[in-house]
Amino acid sequence: MQLQELAQLVQAQVESECSLEITGVATIDEAEPGDVTFLSNPKYIAKLPTCRAGAIFVADNFDTKLAMPTLRVKNPYLAFAQAIELFHHKPQLARTVHPTAVLGEGVSLGQNVAIAAYVVIGNHVQIGDDVTIHPHCAIYDQAVIGAGSTLHSHVVIREQVRLGARVIVQNGAIVGADGYGFVPLADGSFYKILQAGTVILEDDVEVQANSAIDRATVGATEIGRGTKIDNLVQIGHGSKVGQNSLLCGQVGLAGSTQVGNQVILAGQVGIAGHLTLGDRVVVAAQSGITKSLPAGSQVAGYPAIDHKLWLRTSAEFKNLATLSQRLRSLEKKLASLSSSFTNPADST
Repeated sequence: MQLQELAQLVQAQVESECSLEITGVATIDEAEPGDVTFLSNPKYIAKLPTCRAGAIFVADNFDTKLAMPTLRVKNPYLAFAQAIELFHHKPQLARTVHPTAVLGEGVSLGQNVAIAAYVVIGNHVQIGDDVTIHPHCAIYDQAVIGAGSTLHSHVVIREQVRLGARVIVQNGAIVGADGYGFVPLADGSFYKILQAGTVILEDDVEVQANSAIDRATVGATEIGRGTKIDNLVQIGHGSKVGQNSLLCGQVGLAGSTQVGNQVILAGQVGIAGHLTLGDRVVVAAQSGITKSLPAGSQVAGYPAIDHKLWLRTSAEFKNLATLSQRLRSLEKKLASLSSSFTNPADST
């Protein structure tokens, strides 16, 4: 499309009129003359002189003059994401029920649904309008799939689980498997606790590949509206995650963890059970949380401590051997100095 058309679609301001044709999107490093790219992180400014892109999204207040046409927007990253959607369209399933799909008794289907090959749907399942279910998904009895939701191949939605509108569940994720609940017995064995609860995913939640959200023992494991769950995340039974939070790859929540709104848990964060994290908490990658955290906390390390303190402390790790040697040397000198002094009473 013409540059001016692209600018209009993403609500950008072009600095100068030109008839450039844009044929795709690409990063600063990989862009060709027909591509549009973006700049949102200042550390990439150094790459601009060698960038071959035809045009670039920049922030409204970007003050460097560039040889290529610039499209000024409030949020260049968002504009780039919108441009990707204009040039790349995902394949769409036919809005029909494939003849190999198996539907149980009392299944309620909304309008314009797409159910692909070898999908198995249990009894009394409710499926809303515009739902897309890719091949080899399994949906257990009495589950609810909200309007506009998408289940990718090999997703499992267990019994009585409820998905809101526009929920996306990526390949291999399991929503509503049994929680990890066992009673230890005197003989050393374990008695399995029936997991009689469910899972509720509110509107606009996304669960990415091979993650597991366990059903509660009683009640519900709940994921708030707009929260995004990365690959290989484990959410223990009875946990509750607030709205618009980010749980990155390999995060693990033990049972009954309470996570607030707009929380960020970076990769491989582990949280002990029955803890509470307040709103807007940020936990750095590979941190271990062993106590509850108030709203606005930023922590790192294991056990997790204030993030700024962790950075200062970790910066000194490489100096510990030298500091230890200096300390031992000073102790020896101090001992030598102490022995050289004599008690005045002893000298008389």
